[in-house]
Amino acid sequence: MSRRVAGVGLIVLLAAAVAPVLPAYPLTLLTQAFIVAILAMSLDVLLGYTGLPSLGHAAYFGVAAYAVAILATERQAGFATCLVVGIVAAAVTAAAFGLIAIRAAGTYFLMITLALGMVVWGLAFRWVSLTKGDNGISGVPRPELGLPWSLWGPLPFFYFSLVTAVLAWVLMGLLVVSPFGMSLKGIRESESRMRILGYNVWLHKYLSFVISGTFAGLAGVLWAYYNGFVSPVDVQLVTSVETLLMVALGGPGTLAGPAVGAALIVFLKNFVSVYTKRWLLILGAVYIGVILFAPRGLAGAFRGQRH
Repeated sequence: MSRRVAGVGLIVLLAAAVAPVLPAYPLTLLTQAFIVAILAMSLDVLLGYTGLPSLGHAAYFGVAAYAVAILATERQAGFATCLVVGIVAAAVTAAAFGLIAIRAAGTYFLMITLALGMVVWGLAFRWVSLTKGDNGISGVPRPELGLPWSLWGPLPFFYFSLVTAVLAWVLMGLLVVSPFGMSLKGIRESESRMRILGYNVWLHKYLSFVISGTFAGLAGVLWAYYNGFVSPVDVQLVTSVETLLMVALGGPGTLAGPAVGAALIVFLKNFVSVYTKRWLLILGAVYIGVILFAPRGLAGAFRGQRH
């Protein structure tokens, strides 16, 4: 654990140190990577620690992003209001969906989360009076925090995203090493054994589902401010699949692994898409390669070589 914390700290310090000398485009990609890392880590709480794969995780990400976009553009709401409403909206959505999804298991759970995610995508696409349909909501202003510097610049917003990602990692890290987190690992390994020991398995899985969706909402809030634009693309199935790929690539059950996987996917997608429109096929090939040659992800492969 101490080595992992030291490794993450080194990466964060290195990113913070090189950011001022980076050109604008790599800096924006690095900012995007830290935001998406929060989304990937939030899914890892559900998948890596509880053993529940979800294909609807983009729903909570998108709900929070839409909440921020609507409040910031139509109500001119401040950052604190947008942050609280966005996270609460994601948490409430996850709480409602969890009541339906947690009753299922295995493939059925996966398909239910897929269906629920598509419901949110359908609302984003069809509820034109609220979401502007496939035109999306543009012109989301960067937040004003009363600091000496403005977050409109790429470098200040990078540091803002970096600090938020580190705080999210710390909070999720404290969660997974707590007695509650240990219980989630036990449920992942054997639900029946935990049930016999007297644990309320359904409640633990439900709380994990809600917590995971809440942190996904935090990523959605940042994304709305970063991108300045929210559309149904943010809640579509591809976004959920990419997040699942980030966790699988980095290594489920590690938190730091999915964050690294998120960075790799962000840079791979943006650079490969310059040369071909079929970048999704390449991402699919990467996913297949990881499953075949590193089923525990990059973090698992690294641990295996070290031992």
